[in-house]
Amino acid sequence: MVKTKQGTYVQKQNKVVVLWDLDNKPPRGPPYDAALSLKTLAETFGHLTDISAYANRHTFTHLPEWVLNQRRERKNLDYLERKGILNPSEPYICSVCGRKCKTNVDLKKHFKQLHERERQKKLNRLNSLKGKKRQKYKERFVSGDSKYNDAVRGILTPKIGYGLASELRRAGVFVKTVEDKPQAADWALKKRMMYSLDRGVDWLFLVSDDSDFSEMLRRAKEANLGTVVVGDVDRALGRHADLWVSWNDVENGEVTEKDLVPKSRERRRTTNATTTTTMDEFGDVLIFHDGKEMEMGEDFMLEYSDNEYFDDDSDDEDFDEEDDGFYIY
Repeated sequence: MVKTKQGTYVQKQNKVVVLWDLDNKPPRGPPYDAALSLKTLAETFGHLTDISAYANRHTFTHLPEWVLNQRRERKNLDYLERKGILNPSEPYICSVCGRKCKTNVDLKKHFKQLHERERQKKLNRLNSLKGKKRQKYKERFVSGDSKYNDAVRGILTPKIGYGLASELRRAGVFVKTVEDKPQAADWALKKRMMYSLDRGVDWLFLVSDDSDFSEMLRRAKEANLGTVVVGDVDRALGRHADLWVSWNDVENGEVTEKDLVPKSRERRRTTNATTTTTMDEFGDVLIFHDGKEMEMGEDFMLEYSDNEYFDDDSDDEDFDEEDDGFYIY
């Protein structure tokens, strides 16, 4: 229990930290949606105190296949609309001023000639200011211009990359660009992980499949820190973590409560299941596992033993009494 500012006592929430290796596990869809899904998953374990993503500049300039396909489709549609072969069912509306345009090309032309020029004037004015005046002007006309910021993402194409860093920052993720050196992102993540261990967090999320983090996860486990690995393959990192979750399920929002059962509880639940055997009127062996009848050979291994007698009424003369019992595992 902790005391609040109002003087009341509430139950202490677990502190959760998310570390994202973008070099190893970039989003396969819109980055903003992927970041929100990851935050939603982390918040089920407690209070999310920090979510950080690390990558070199090549990750932010690289264009994945799904982005290239979207741009090809948009380019083909623009060509058909410009030639008059395809007529849009509804006009394109500028979300800043509300002007209607016949084609997407006309909308881009209108946006660049009017709103982008106005934006550049504001930036020039911002650069001429200093101190508190600069801060107030930026909050009101640059950062606070939500209409322009929302419209520019859907109308204009970024000159470099596809806006990965800006979309993650919009979702509340701290994005760090590391040096163009081998394992630079890994070293930054490990340093941040050690910092999280010293801060006394309760749960650590690691979005990666890089086996180089196995030693760090082992140290976190020794420090009684809960660890969750989000990746594509449950291998090296999954063995050292308390929980492994599929990256595809996280991005698509398909993680269920059954997927969030820690390995210790899952192992304990499996151990408590009981297995019993009986014999029906026809002399067949029936196997019941946790109250459910199982077929012979399903999830069981039969091993002969010489400790139990199996069939007292056998008429087979070649039957050996020393090999007539079995154990069920």
